[in-house]
Amino acid sequence: MTAIVVLTTVDSQALAQQIAVELVESKQAACVNILHGVRSIYRWEGKVCDDMELVLLIKTREEHFEAVRSKIKQLHTYQCPEILAVPISAADPAFLQWLNQQTA
Repeated sequence: MTAIVVLTTVDSQALAQQIAVELVESKQAACVNILHGVRSIYRWEGKVCDDMELVLLIKTREEHFEAVRSKIKQLHTYQCPEILAVPISAADPAFLQWLNQQTA
């Protein structure tokens, strides 16, 4: 099993919670942390934007990435949501065992 963290940003607490609950209930993710108060500065359609967002840290297995990506895109309000997978190169064995059990 290869564990990953999937990162995405959203524009509302309601959307963050909906994505988190659906991923955990479906066992596509073991845990989702919702981080508030993130300020994002980015270029979109030729202009610089400055928005407050929430970041979701989604802990899952690499084999679930496509399902997680698909669910995020299905629920997301953005035309082009950020969806990044970061491999977990090292972690506490007990946590990895728990993650594996929750996403089996």
